[in-house]
Amino acid sequence: MIRKLLFPLVILPVVLVIDFVSKRWALEALADGRTLETLGGLMPLTLAFNKGAAFGLSVGDDSRWLFVPITFVALGLLIVLYRQTEVKDTLRLAAISLVAAGALGNLYDRVRWSRGVVDFFGPVDLGFWDFPIFNVADISISCGAILLAMSFWAEERREREAARTAGGDGSSDGAPDPVS
Repeated sequence: MIRKLLFPLVILPVVLVIDFVSKRWALEALADGRTLETLGGLMPLTLAFNKGAAFGLSVGDDSRWLFVPITFVALGLLIVLYRQTEVKDTLRLAAISLVAAGALGNLYDRVRWSRGVVDFFGPVDLGFWDFPIFNVADISISCGAILLAMSFWAEERREREAARTAGGDGSSDGAPDPVS
């Protein structure tokens, strides 16, 4: 049980502190429209306040009161998923912890003021599109979501392999699955 608790006990505070400190820095260093160029101009740092959803998608003037309860529901679902996750599934435990940490980081901004979530990485010019401005919490959510998808995919593969090994390959004629 302690091993399972280790993931949120380490990941949540680390991500939350980095998110909070970096947002505080951005509020001071990038005030008054200042932009800093980093990585040879590949990653500009620009202060922005996102009142909308991911990628700056707008859902109304003061959407924070829509996102606050949605965040609590998402956190509740993550807790259920965490409780169902086996101790040995370290990928899923890390993924859930990353998503929860990022959600809490952005929730803090939505609750503390009406300006929106503090973002400052970007916009990144991809040549065909400017990738929206984001923050540490967004990175945590994105990485966690990718790891969570990988965890579910790996679980599905294990279950298919176990069914195949047990003789229940799922085919109606008993022939082996041609796609392996």
